Amino acid sequence: MAKHKYSRRDFLGAAPCLALGTTTLFSSLINLRAMNSLMGSTAMVGGEYKALVCILLSGGNDSYNMIIPRSDNEYNEYAAVRSNLAIPQNDLLPINPNTTDGRDYGLHPSMTGLQNLFQQGNAAFVNNVGTLVERVTKAEIENDTAKLPLGLRSHIDQAAHWQTAFPQERVSTGWGGKMADILKSMNTNDEVSMNISLGGNNIFQRGEEVSEFAINNEGGVSVFGYGGLDPFTSLMTADISSMNNKLYEDVFKDSYKGVLKRSIDSNEFFNEAIENVGNLNTQFSGTNLSKDLRMVAQSIAARNTLGAKRQIFFVQLGGFDTHDDLGNQHANLLNNLDNALSEFYAATEELGVSDCVTTYTISDFARTLTSNGNGTDHAWGGNTIVMGGAVRGKEMYGEYPIIAANTNLELGGGVLLPTTSTDQYFAEIALWFGISPNDLSLILPNIDNFYNINTEEGRLGFLDY
Repeated sequence: MAKHKYSRRDFLGAAPCLALGTTTLFSSLINLRAMNSLMGSTAMVGGEYKALVCILLSGGNDSYNMIIPRSDNEYNEYAAVRSNLAIPQNDLLPINPNTTDGRDYGLHPSMTGLQNLFQQGNAAFVNNVGTLVERVTKAEIENDTAKLPLGLRSHIDQAAHWQTAFPQERVSTGWGGKMADILKSMNTNDEVSMNISLGGNNIFQRGEEVSEFAINNEGGVSVFGYGGLDPFTSLMTADISSMNNKLYEDVFKDSYKGVLKRSIDSNEFFNEAIENVGNLNTQFSGTNLSKDLRMVAQSIAARNTLGAKRQIFFVQLGGFDTHDDLGNQHANLLNNLDNALSEFYAATEELGVSDCVTTYTISDFARTLTSNGNGTDHAWGGNTIVMGGAVRGKEMYGEYPIIAANTNLELGGGVLLPTTSTDQYFAEIALWFGISPNDLSLILPNIDNFYNINTEEGRLGFLDY
C-alpha cells in the first residue's frame, strides 16, 4: 500500500469537508438489520460536504494505451504484443510515482493535463481492475471451475456490472443508489435528488428509494412544451398548469399529476439555484464532456441552496468501442477526457472544494492487447483514473500487469485477467463518501471476497477516510 505524507496544506485543505455534526442512519435498505447496523456503524463521519463524480468511458477504454510501460525491456514487450497499435516510446509522457515497482511508466501523449495532475499529487491510477465475483486464477478459468461474471465481455452486461457491483446477476439497483438510500437524510432538501445524472437514466444511481435526477449541460430539463413563450408552448404550459391544479378522483390520474408537478417544481428549483450562483471563472472547452462537467461544477456551487451535503454525479463519454481506427479515435477521446478533467479540477479549486470532490472513471472493460488489424476487441481487466484533493495521488494502485502474451494473467487473444476487483475500487470510494465498513456489504454484496473490514486486508488505500 502506498504511503502518504501529510502536510499543512493537506490539513487546511480539508476544512471545507469537516463535519459539523452527525446524522441518524436509517433506511428501508437496511430493513431488519437496521439496529445492529446502527450500533456498529461509523457511517456519515466523512464530513460536511462531499461529492462523487463517476465518469463512464462507454464502449471499453483501451487503457493499456492510456498508461504504458516506458522502461526499455517492458516497453519492448508492450510493443511486440500491441504491434501496429503501439504508441512510440519517445512520445510517452513520463510519470514518476512516489512508490515504484521498478518499472518506468508514461501516459498517452494526449494526456498532458493528467500528467500534471498526477505529478502534482492530485490524481492516481488503479491498475488492472475488473468485475469479479471472487478471486480466480488462469488455471481455474482454463479448467472451467471459476465463478465468472455474467455476460463477460458483453457491453450491456459489463457496463451494468460496474454500476451494480453484482456481476453474477442482472439487477435493477446500483451501488450509487444504495449509498444514497443510506445517506439521503444528510441532505436537508429532497426537492432535487442526491443523485444527479448528465448521462441519462442509469442503473448506478437507482436505489430502492432514491433515483437519479436527470439534467443536461444547460440545467434541469422540464416537461416538453412547458414554459415556452411561443403560441404552441404557451398553450401547453396553460394546459399543464390547469391539470396540475385539479383534484382527480381517479387515483392513477392523480398520481400522474403528482409526478408531473414534482418534476416541474424540481427542475424550476434546480435551475433557479444554478442561476443564482452565477458563472465560473474557470474556462471549459466546447466538448460535451467539458460542458457536462461545467454543469457538475455549477451544481456543486449551488449545494447550499440545494440543501446538499452529499451529491453523486454520473457522466458519460462515449465512443470507446474502438474495433477500428483505434489510433485516431482513442487519441481524440483521451484528449477530450484530459481537457475536461483538468478544467473540472481547476473549477473545484476555484470553488474551494477540491478536497471534497472525488472524480473517478469506469468503463465496460479494457480491450485486447493484440490488434485485430486496425483496432482492438473486448477484453477484461483495465486501468482507471481517480482525481481529487483527497486522493493519495502520484501513485499507482493495484498490480500493473506485464503487457505481453502468454503470461499468468493473459487468457489468450490479449485478454487480461483482473488482479483488482471493482469491489476493492468501489469500497475505497464508498468509505470515503461516508459509508460504514459494517454497511459495505449492503452496497457491495461480494465485498467479503476481496476486503476484510476488520483488518483492512485488500484495501487499496488511494483515499483517506
